[in-house]
Amino acid sequence: MNTLRSFRPLASRLQPSTLPRTVRQFSATTTRSYEYLLLSEPRPGVGQVTLNRPKVLNALCTPLINELNTALDTLNSSPTIGAIVLTGSEKAFAAGADIKEMAPLTFSEAYTTSFIESWSRLTTQIKKPIIAAVSGHALGGGCELAMMCDILYCTESANFGQPEIKLGTIPGAGGSQRLTRALGKSKAMELILTGNSFSGVEAERWGLAARTFPTSEALVEGALATAERVAGYSRVAVQAAKEVVNKSQDLSLRDGVEYERRVFHGLFGSKDQKVGMKAFAEKKKPEWTHE
Repeated sequence: MNTLRSFRPLASRLQPSTLPRTVRQFSATTTRSYEYLLLSEPRPGVGQVTLNRPKVLNALCTPLINELNTALDTLNSSPTIGAIVLTGSEKAFAAGADIKEMAPLTFSEAYTTSFIESWSRLTTQIKKPIIAAVSGHALGGGCELAMMCDILYCTESANFGQPEIKLGTIPGAGGSQRLTRALGKSKAMELILTGNSFSGVEAERWGLAARTFPTSEALVEGALATAERVAGYSRVAVQAAKEVVNKSQDLSLRDGVEYERRVFHGLFGSKDQKVGMKAFAEKKKPEWTHE
C-alpha cells in the first residue's frame, strides 16, 4: 500500500461492489452540506462521517469540530441509523489540532472554546456507538478523537501519538486520561513524556485498538461490517450496552456492577426484550421495535 498517494477520503476510492451506496448522500434528517466532512449511509442502518480537510491532513479546527457535532447529532437523531463510522483518508485520520488556530488562544479561551469542550459530546451525548476507522496519522487531537470513539479499528501502519510535550503543553481533550486507562500508567506516562508515536500494530497489542487491518480499504470494510451488524440489533439494548461499558471508566467495580444490574433489570419488560426472547425460543430472526 502506498501511503503517500494523493490525499482522498477513503470512501471515494472504494468500489460500489465492495461498499454499496457508499457515496449516497445521507438524507434521513437533513440536506445540510458540509465544508470539512462527507456524510453518507453506506450500509443499511449505518451512518459514515468522513473528515475531509485534505490540505492540512484533517487538522482539527473549530469549524470542523462544529460540523462534526452537527453531523453526529443528525445521525444520533435519525430513526434509520443504528451505528456510526468515523474515518478520514488513507494518509491521515486527523494529524492533530490546527496549530494556527490554537497558538494565539489565551488560557481562558483555550479552556472554554468549543474546540475543546464540545468533544465530550462523543461520549456523553451521542447514544449510538461510534467506530473510529483510523488510517495514517492520528496525532495529538486526532489521537484523542479516535480514543473518544467506542470501538477503535486501524491499519497496521497507522501512526498514533500524543506529541504535545514537544510544543510545551500536554493533551487537552482527555488524551492523558484515556491513554492511561487503556495502556496503564507506565506506558501512558512514557508516551506522553517523550511524545513518541506508535503504530497500529502496537495499538492493538497494547489494547488501545480492537483490531488492525492490512490496508485502508480493508479497514473501512471491516468497520462498516461491524457497524452494520451492531445496527441490526435492538437499539435499546445497544445503547444500554454502550452506557454501562462507558460507566466502567468512571465507577468502582462494586458501583459499576450495581449500575449494570439496574440497567439489565430495566430492560426486562421492554418491547425489544420480549421480541428477542420470543424470537430466540422460536429460532426466528427478531423484528426489533427499538422500544
